[in-house]
Amino acid sequence: MDEKDRLTQLTRELDDWQSNVLASVLTRTPERKTECRTGSGIKVDRVYTPLDLADHDYLERLGFPGGYPYTRGVRPTMYRSRLWTMREYAGYGTAEETNRRFHFLLEQGQTGLSVAFDLPTQLGYDADDPIAVGEVGRVGVAIDSLADMETLLRGIPLDRVSVSMTINATAAILLAMYVVVAKRAGIGSERLAGTIQNDILKEYIARGTYIFPPGPSMRLVIDTLAYCAEHLPRWNAISVSGYHIREAGSTAIQELAFTLADGIAYMEAALAAGLDADRVASTLSFFFNAHNDLLEEVAKFRAARRLWATIMRQRFHARDPRSWMLRFHAQTSGVSLTAQQAENNLIRIALQALAAVLGGAQSLHTNSRDEALGLPTEDAVRLALRTQQIIAHESGVANTIDPLGGSYYLETLTDRIEREAAAYIEKIDAMGGMLRAIELGFVQREIQEAAYREQRATEERQRVVVGVNELTTADPVHVPVFTVDPKLEREQQAKLDQLRRSRDNCRVERILNRLDQAAQTRENLLPIFVEAVESYATIGEMCAVLRRVFGEHRESVAL
Repeated sequence: MDEKDRLTQLTRELDDWQSNVLASVLTRTPERKTECRTGSGIKVDRVYTPLDLADHDYLERLGFPGGYPYTRGVRPTMYRSRLWTMREYAGYGTAEETNRRFHFLLEQGQTGLSVAFDLPTQLGYDADDPIAVGEVGRVGVAIDSLADMETLLRGIPLDRVSVSMTINATAAILLAMYVVVAKRAGIGSERLAGTIQNDILKEYIARGTYIFPPGPSMRLVIDTLAYCAEHLPRWNAISVSGYHIREAGSTAIQELAFTLADGIAYMEAALAAGLDADRVASTLSFFFNAHNDLLEEVAKFRAARRLWATIMRQRFHARDPRSWMLRFHAQTSGVSLTAQQAENNLIRIALQALAAVLGGAQSLHTNSRDEALGLPTEDAVRLALRTQQIIAHESGVANTIDPLGGSYYLETLTDRIEREAAAYIEKIDAMGGMLRAIELGFVQREIQEAAYREQRATEERQRVVVGVNELTTADPVHVPVFTVDPKLEREQQAKLDQLRRSRDNCRVERILNRLDQAAQTRENLLPIFVEAVESYATIGEMCAVLRRVFGEHRESVAL
């Protein structure tokens, strides 16, 4: 029987099943009235068969792991050779406090580090700046100078442990600090493995920790790309982040489309600056959200790999197969966690982590059950890490590659998500690219509208959130909440005062003047940041110079 006859017979059998089996069952036990849709609003059919994939070419659409179009994974053996990197996002208070948490996590079996920085550090202010009052060490660790970075990384084998730093507007400066710490430990930059987020576009879209206008900000990103391509071959110079886009309220499809559109913008800016496509592509990684709709999330990750491979090969004409690979870190969804019945978050986190693993993540952070209430306690973060370890060692899902691949539903959903994400990218291209789409407020409006629809669905109980709008209890919350000791802010300010008294301030002034002059040219600023860091210039002092030269960005309201 040829393929056409086989599909014809299957169509007849499906019709027969619907008429003679399904119809009578629906009469006795009707399906629930609420229409089944994914989190992105894609209608989910009752059942999927080979008819849904009648035109599906396996080699063209899936291929094999480690080969174009990478739908099934970026490595030929995936987790059978090496598990994903387990890195819990951590940082609070002073560098000493966070260093203790890092060592605790490594002792618990964590295989990589991920640094959370406080808001003053992210926005380029020192701990003693009046604008930083009350925020020092609150949502991350306070890093003012090289002295803090030296303390933060004390005892960490930087040639064996990869470090991810969630930092954007000041990413180039924090990278310079990291390079100098490693250099003083006798570790050359060519041996360093890790990531700086350095994705400024998503700050304008969804997060808000920008400093400078888009033009100078993109200049800093490209300076960093060029520096890493030359000096840090194992370092990811950008982690293009859809995570925060999703946390702001986007759908899975929007998260994918806007993230890849950001990646396209970075590639175009790098090529315009004269950088080679293959050298740049090897320094790019991605960061996605792992949300509640398990199968849609798996399909999203698979579609992301295939779409990016096509973009790199066809749009940018990259020649190296490594340039076609979309490598990504995933984090479970913070916005999905609830303060009500906080123990329910354990189940949400486990399902989200499973989606990331089934989708082929290279690195994973699992949130802690108490994060709707505060920073995670040690017990909570240990359990979050254990969630990954149980999935890795007890669930069996890491034993074969892309274990859900070939599912009629999953493949149909992967195709649909890819098509709809590609349509968004085409619309953004027609506007003149991602920077222009952000300036027009298009991306922000799309996310705002999606967030509004989601909130309405929750309030009207069209979407069930267990413990929040259904299955609620009046029991009080009994979850230990971690708090940052206020005295840590004063300690950080005292250390900063001592630093300024003990360093060579004349040397600092000379280098800051040099930074001022270079910022007014097209000179790559990374080598100057390295020199400034070595003199113990502070992040606030360097950013003050750049603010005078570049100006500051003021957001316009997207209506």
